[in-house]
Amino acid sequence: MQGLFGTYRVLLAPMAGVSDIALRTLCREQGADMTYTEMVSAKGLSYANEKTRHLLDLAPGEDKVAVQLFGHEPQTMASQAVWIEDTLGDALAYLDVNMGCPVRKIAGKGDGCALMRDPALAADILGSIVKAVSHPVTCKFRRGWALGEETAPEFARRMEQSGAAAVVVHGRFGEQMYRGQADWGAIRRVKDAVSIPVVGNGDVKSGSDVVAMAGETGCDAVMIARAAQGNPWVFAEAKAALEGLPYHGPDVGERIAMARRHAELLTQREGRNIVRMRKHAAWYVTGLPGAAKARSMFNECTSLEDFNHVFDLLEERGQTHAAPSL
Repeated sequence: MQGLFGTYRVLLAPMAGVSDIALRTLCREQGADMTYTEMVSAKGLSYANEKTRHLLDLAPGEDKVAVQLFGHEPQTMASQAVWIEDTLGDALAYLDVNMGCPVRKIAGKGDGCALMRDPALAADILGSIVKAVSHPVTCKFRRGWALGEETAPEFARRMEQSGAAAVVVHGRFGEQMYRGQADWGAIRRVKDAVSIPVVGNGDVKSGSDVVAMAGETGCDAVMIARAAQGNPWVFAEAKAALEGLPYHGPDVGERIAMARRHAELLTQREGRNIVRMRKHAAWYVTGLPGAAKARSMFNECTSLEDFNHVFDLLEERGQTHAAPSL
């Protein structure tokens, strides 16, 4: 795994409804070393659900991708990990087990971060997958489940003993959801507790944050999540910061051009009805003149033509108003 998680590697996090083909393509172009699929339901795959299998589609030229699987049944998780391995072949970089998602519809069913409340089951799941596949298996979890009860170091040791090739640690508790501040000290404590690579995650918003997290925690790689929403350039910024080079963010025209391309890539995958572009479009135009009105208009868009019309209006507005870069 050191080959994947070398010093100061920068990764795009698995994000449900966000890290699809389009975003992965744009982030890779901007310098992301590895991208993850949206999290994939093992149960959905076991039912041969086409919507679930669709999450494993690769973009043109996407020669490597990490797949994050979620569920709580060891046999189902292992069998579907084998199916993923057989389906993706050489395009699969590694498999990751989601043990960190805190949202109710996931954790409430015993999946995601709920597994931190049952380390024995979590170890059984991970160990079952490791025995079933030839690719490396990692897992992503949080500082702990209950607020104020840090269990991540011991949990990480147990995952290492079960065969994890690396772990990804988010510095919040499950009960925090996405509130408050991530504690990077928890990542440092996990790094000190295990001998396998550790990836840090949580509140990485800029290139300087990537450098700071790597320095403070000693982590082997840094994972960027929400900061990449509407901002694939965060990876170019991160690479520049790690190399000690100056970075100049995109201007208004470049931001709108990227948003147009994102919409076009989604159209190629989703067809005419690309309503999921609405949230991406809103993220891209944050801070631009007329953004509030544009967000309202995006909510009515159902086609590439609709989105491009709003982008045209923003571009016209931008020609007469100065706007800050990201």
